[in-house]
Amino acid sequence: MVSAEELGIVLLSLKVGSVAVLATLPPAFALAWLLARGRFPGKLLVDGLVHLPLVVPPVVTGWLLLLAFAPAGPIGGWLQGWFGVTVLFRWTGAAIAAGVMALPLMVRAMRLSIEAVDRRLETAARTLGARPWRVFWTITLPLSLPGVIAAAVLGFARALGEFGATITFVSNVPGETETLPLAIYAALQTPGGEGQVLRLAIVSVLLSLAALIASELLAKRAGRGLHVL
Repeated sequence: MVSAEELGIVLLSLKVGSVAVLATLPPAFALAWLLARGRFPGKLLVDGLVHLPLVVPPVVTGWLLLLAFAPAGPIGGWLQGWFGVTVLFRWTGAAIAAGVMALPLMVRAMRLSIEAVDRRLETAARTLGARPWRVFWTITLPLSLPGVIAAAVLGFARALGEFGATITFVSNVPGETETLPLAIYAALQTPGGEGQVLRLAIVSVLLSLAALIASELLAKRAGRGLHVL
């Protein structure tokens, strides 16, 4: 059985992962759409920048976030000056780090789903007089929905496991930024912490496995719904 402290860590991880995915989903879909359908100079560069967090060390991503969101940074200074808030050493900062690390995986899954949509259906709808926004909401989005669902759940699973960028960006603050990976790392450094490591590791595996199974089930259900339509 997990203790009250460990339960708090699990709940914080779920909150951070959920907020990270919800905040990342719209820009991830926009980027996926741009890369799947757009033709513009510098497309390869944009594609490379989107997927950069996958290949650079996570501590580098965390360091860049720290530079950007520090009080003297371009984003952190704006937040501090206009709203009087900071994300440093806060759970919101952990959500930002998790969202940035999950972004490439989400974009990739949604891009493949958008590219798989039959363009002839969209062309036929426009020929029949449907406006671009109606084509998008009634044809493109429903047909790419399984990929969007899979991307969201995959991003959530990735956010749950985020460590390097988070600890570099917002440190490990118990009760504020200490998610499951950070708590496991801290327990490994503590004499006699093997029991806590085991419990938290089991919870992490179960949550990740549940996310992957949910992704498959939701994608299949969405696919069956589209076949009915």
